[in-house]
Amino acid sequence: MRAFIFPGQGSQSVGMGKALAEASRIARELFEEVDEALGQNLARLMAEGPQDELTLTENAQPAIMANALATLRASGIDISKASFVAGHSLGEYTALAAAGAFDAATTARLLKLRGQAMQRAVPVGEGAMAALLGADVATARAVADAAARGEVCTVANDNDPTQVVISGHRGAVERALGLAKEKGAKRAVLLPVSAPFHSPLMEPAAREMEQALADARIAAPAVPLYANVTAAPVTAADDIRRLLVEQVTGMVRWRESVAAMAEAGVTHFVEFGGKVLGPMVKRIAPDAAVTSVVTMDDLDALVKEV
Repeated sequence: MRAFIFPGQGSQSVGMGKALAEASRIARELFEEVDEALGQNLARLMAEGPQDELTLTENAQPAIMANALATLRASGIDISKASFVAGHSLGEYTALAAAGAFDAATTARLLKLRGQAMQRAVPVGEGAMAALLGADVATARAVADAAARGEVCTVANDNDPTQVVISGHRGAVERALGLAKEKGAKRAVLLPVSAPFHSPLMEPAAREMEQALADARIAAPAVPLYANVTAAPVTAADDIRRLLVEQVTGMVRWRESVAAMAEAGVTHFVEFGGKVLGPMVKRIAPDAAVTSVVTMDDLDALVKEV
């Protein structure tokens, strides 16, 4: 059994999608569809930069989605070749688009709004996120609880057995950096993000997304989605809508999601449009095969394999 997985924010880079668009008409058409939906030349920003503009949350989120979805479409591999789909944070929207729950234009517009709403939720400088390395989720919770001191500090991403991300008020997250080693983490690193994603501070963004998703057409996905906030499969449109809202403030349960898919029989994870999730998967399910598909050579190799 296979799962197709899709990366989240941080996997953007100038030049993304350029070779794909040059080699594949299907990929070019997808980029054009996204550009038209957003009313901007996102494909050019992806190909040429500048990096600081591409990194803006409202641009990075639809760009990462477009690149990953174009990679899948250019492969010509049908979604039926997967038993499940999953995505990390914004990658959940890509996974839903891959499985036919959203069309590409709707996905792009939702992610543009999601990025804008997340940035609006907390003034720049008031929030922060940090990665705790060599720490499991229990250790990260202990660090976050000790650092909070009346402010928000919570586990945002349970990525794998050795990497957990915390999020919240900047002061609390900075205190956590100092507490991490004494609580058992090997290292703590402040992340270069502009907002405290997946924390209660994102509640205003959750309300914006609730309104946007209420008006969005969602079809039942062709294969089940393993949802970030439940680490369990979902297929009903109303459940998907609710879980996408909860995801804005909720923890990304990636470690549990991958472990659950492996337990359900998945032996091969294919990451489209990035090489970030693959190493996490190997730390969670060491016996699973992992394929990361970014270049045209990667695509050619995958087509022979699937």
